[in-house]
Amino acid sequence: MDINLYISKLKRLLENKIFQGLLFIFLAISSYALLYSNVKPEKINVKLLEVSDQTIRSPKTIEDTEKTEQEKQNVLKEVQDEYTLKKEYAQNRVDLLSSIFDSAKEVKSEVDALISTSTKEKEAKVAEGKVKDPITDVKIPSIDEQIDSLKSKLTDDVNKELSSFAYRALLTAREDELQTAKDVTLTTVNHVMSSKISANEVENAKKRAEEELKITSLNSDLKRAAIELARFAIMQNYFFDPEKTEEQRQKAAESVEPVKILQGQIIVEQGQLVDREIYRQLKLTGLLDTENSVQPFVGLALFIALTMGAMYYYFRALDEGKEKYQSQLLIFSIIFLLSMIIMKTLSLFNNNDFIEIGYFFPAAMAAFLIKNLLNERFAVATTIMISVYGSIIFNSGMPNHFNVSIGMYMLLSGLAGVLLLSSKNFRSKILQAGLFLSIINLGVIFSILFIMDAHFTNVEYALYGLAAFVSGIASAVLTIGMLPFFEAGFGILSTMKLIELANPNHPLLRKILTEAPGTYHHSVMVANLAEAACEAIGANGLLARVGCYYHDIGKTKRPQFFIENQMNIENPHDRLPPATSRDIIIAHAVDGGKLLRKYKLPKEIVDIAEQHHGTTLLKYFYHKAVEEGEDVKEEDFRYPGPKAQTKETAIIGIADSVEAAVRSMKQPTPEKIKGLVKNIIKDRLNDNQFVECDVTMKELDLIEKSLCETLNGIFHSRIEYPELSKLDVKKVNSS
Repeated sequence: MDINLYISKLKRLLENKIFQGLLFIFLAISSYALLYSNVKPEKINVKLLEVSDQTIRSPKTIEDTEKTEQEKQNVLKEVQDEYTLKKEYAQNRVDLLSSIFDSAKEVKSEVDALISTSTKEKEAKVAEGKVKDPITDVKIPSIDEQIDSLKSKLTDDVNKELSSFAYRALLTAREDELQTAKDVTLTTVNHVMSSKISANEVENAKKRAEEELKITSLNSDLKRAAIELARFAIMQNYFFDPEKTEEQRQKAAESVEPVKILQGQIIVEQGQLVDREIYRQLKLTGLLDTENSVQPFVGLALFIALTMGAMYYYFRALDEGKEKYQSQLLIFSIIFLLSMIIMKTLSLFNNNDFIEIGYFFPAAMAAFLIKNLLNERFAVATTIMISVYGSIIFNSGMPNHFNVSIGMYMLLSGLAGVLLLSSKNFRSKILQAGLFLSIINLGVIFSILFIMDAHFTNVEYALYGLAAFVSGIASAVLTIGMLPFFEAGFGILSTMKLIELANPNHPLLRKILTEAPGTYHHSVMVANLAEAACEAIGANGLLARVGCYYHDIGKTKRPQFFIENQMNIENPHDRLPPATSRDIIIAHAVDGGKLLRKYKLPKEIVDIAEQHHGTTLLKYFYHKAVEEGEDVKEEDFRYPGPKAQTKETAIIGIADSVEAAVRSMKQPTPEKIKGLVKNIIKDRLNDNQFVECDVTMKELDLIEKSLCETLNGIFHSRIEYPELSKLDVKKVNSS
């Protein structure tokens, strides 16, 4: 069975959205099958307290929580307790001592007041003769009573700590001595308690205060009382601060860097004993649970589902025709699978003895093919997918499942291929792009190696250079070799195919040139107009040019019935009825389509031949029939169509009418040309000839401007030379 028949059947199946989804499911399953072995965990055969028969590296970076906790505990042990100096304690104790001295002064003042009052009363009685001795009869409080009075003014805590001797000394001292004792005691306590006094330093602080008071000029009893009061007042003012201590411990713990087993780190070397610590690290990295690990497979399934889903959505979001969409879907699928198979095959030969085999993969092949067959956007999207999948396929010897350097190389090489391939893709240009790509690959490879700070021998560097060259050239050669099969199988009109069809030696172009030279010249002129107009609005100018070459191929069946071929002959339509002339003129579009199909020209070229007149009216023969009194309908003198389906066809139809009309003008001027072009476009617009293509009013304005510029260049004014006299002509002929 012909491959074209297979492809046609597949296209018909893909008309159903269910089969479109099934195609992506098939691609996903195929990708999973190809990548399965690359994510399958390597089986580690080690036992505790036995010698390892291989060198084992960590497949991932993971935190060793046990080691990290040990490091934290070691750091926490070194954290010193935090203490806080309570400065207000010194003032509080000074205030307490001051209150004690003041209370003693109050008691003394009360006694003095009592003595003074009693004395005055006795003196009055003596004066009256009631008593003889005013002094001996006055009752003065005893010292014990004064001590009791003083204690009543103080708290129980103070009374428990201070002795009666201290109270007695305070109460028996003179006013000036008591004030001096107060001053020196308060000063000493304030001085001692201004420094840090921890729990185990309290006694030492009290001794310092005692030593300072011993050298004062107080009498012995008052000095002893002052010392007792100072020792009572001095207390701990430097306390353990749990909040600050915990804060410091927290900071210390946070400063500890997590202990990690790094990706690629050697856990055990070949011939090394697997002790408990090594065994624990192997278990921590998951190397001992490979038989029951399903995460890599689940991850791969999710990864493929996401990428394929994104690609499916990308295809569905495109606003393409049904048939074009089906072809694009199949082409992408075939090229993607082909690339995956080539990568997988190459990966089987990877032994890492010299360099990674993945660098030899023709990374730009898919980009070259898809840009030629589809467009640049598809080429970029496919390049991204292949580079990501390639980083998994070529992960042999990697500690994880992604070979980032290979993936980066394939991505940059593929994108470079998209940029290098020009829009005019001769086969020689593809090969030239491959040569330039080899140079770019060389730069990419060495930039990656230098960034990795890898050290290789000269032989290895030479092999990397060879890989870059092979990858670039292989991409171009495979593209050139496979393009004809895709073009033939899918009937794709690539740029390369268009250039081949534009060759004047093509049998149909030679047929037009020899059998209808006027039509050939007309086609070339229309091609110039249409190409410029297409490029002005971003349409395919090359397709328009080639389509113009063939659009009037049907005229070769009866060339003499078309005015551009009527040189020095009578117009045969003058002798024919309008209906016959109509049939002959209209037939050239239908005949052209049949002839182009016979020579198996692409569908786009056939459509241009059949649609460039749309359903326009043959005005000349219609009006001629009306003038002759025939009962005719306007529909009978219209082309059968269909109307223009693409911008290129619409532009060719306008350019065809414009070229013929301007050629018939006697003295075309820019003003006349502009008016003529505007009227032709307006006439086609009013006749609804553009309703089936997506050309806009703005684009029609750009088309009008482009046609006028091109026509003005063709039909520019020429210098009128003076006529030669007969004598001058004879001189010229004889010379």
